[in-house]
Amino acid sequence: MAPHPENTHVNHTFAALAKSDAQLAPLADSPYTKAASEERIAAAKAGLEANGFKVHLVENRDEAFATIKNLIPAGVSVNNAHSTSLEEIGFITYLKGETHFRNVHAEILAETDYAKQGELRRTIGSTVDYYLTSVAAVSEDGLLVHGDLSGSKVGGVAFGAGNVIVLAGSNKIVKDEKEAHKRTHEFAWAAESARARDAYGVPASAVVNYEVIRKANPFNPNRIQVVLVKDVLGF
Repeated sequence: MAPHPENTHVNHTFAALAKSDAQLAPLADSPYTKAASEERIAAAKAGLEANGFKVHLVENRDEAFATIKNLIPAGVSVNNAHSTSLEEIGFITYLKGETHFRNVHAEILAETDYAKQGELRRTIGSTVDYYLTSVAAVSEDGLLVHGDLSGSKVGGVAFGAGNVIVLAGSNKIVKDEKEAHKRTHEFAWAAESARARDAYGVPASAVVNYEVIRKANPFNPNRIQVVLVKDVLGF
């Protein structure tokens, strides 16, 4: 299998941020930076499937890239939330090149008026055919948990987009909803805050919107597909 495209945001991987940001450094050896065992991966896959989600279990980043690429039909509209995981498999690099679909994220960023850009995020950004994202936690009993500051990611994933592809490394696997809340607010938030300090010069990010997706939509059970990677990805 051909290797995935290059990650052009290597300074924003967890390992890089833990070295460059003193506030994040204490979490450098967190259990949440490690791949889960085969048993926990199998439990999470089974839990997700029991809750109605379609799961694609892959070994590594190359397989993750190829799987997501193959899941997106030609000619559809695509948007993505910010995702270090998508960056690490090279999919953000791929989106910036020639693709077989409409890159709505690029259209939004091309709008230089911030107010108009925000409106595009709310409208075409949230209602694309395919929305690509990651999550902060995947529980062994099959919950998908994530948060964001603006609400754009939560809105697109919850209802707006026609289809959602969630990419998650096995380091995102937690026992249950209680631990998912802990991972999101104590680990993922800290890492995203470090990225925000570097990228935007702000003191920290914030989990303003928090979402627990417990089951697939009964009216559209295949809407959310999860690409679960045995490797470590993102934070």
